[in-house]
Amino acid sequence: MFHIFSNLSKVAVFRKGVNKRLILNIGIPSVIFAIIGAFLSKYIDNKILELTYAIFLIVISLSLILYKTLTIKPTFFNSILGGALSGISTGILGSGGAIRGLTLAAFDFEKHIFITTSSIIDLGLDFSRSTVYFFNGYFHQHDLYLIPILIVVSILGSFLGKKILSKFSQFQFKYFVLFLILIIGIFMLGKNIWHYIS
Repeated sequence: MFHIFSNLSKVAVFRKGVNKRLILNIGIPSVIFAIIGAFLSKYIDNKILELTYAIFLIVISLSLILYKTLTIKPTFFNSILGGALSGISTGILGSGGAIRGLTLAAFDFEKHIFITTSSIIDLGLDFSRSTVYFFNGYFHQHDLYLIPILIVVSILGSFLGKKILSKFSQFQFKYFVLFLILIIGIFMLGKNIWHYIS
């Protein structure tokens, strides 16, 4: 629910950066594969997938950081592939934004286009997987009190994010995103290694 409210507020705040072609090319496969992943989430051991996901994030983000001239062209195939990978990981693990972030960073899109496009796609993913999660029995009535809090926090976060974003150049924004994704990957890898050790 937080993701839904957060993305709605980001779309409202950054609405000038809509890229319709990209939304369709990445968004449609993302939503389809998120629904598939959400159904599979009941049957798949996500620990192995989390480990694979973490390694993937580390390798790709590190490659894009170290090789500054490395970019991926926003072709139809690359957009579909990025969307599908993002969708399946969102559906199964509940977290695919990092792959979409990698895809958009690799395409080297302007920061407002990056955020708005990602938020609109994420919104479609969140609505689709939330429906499946509801039928899987993941929602509980005792958690409903959190919804007003999540709405307020997501709106404040989006406005604060816009203020901070204005301080970043395009170059700084891209590498900030890549470093965050690298940290997420390292954290996930460490968590999984700790799980296997303990």
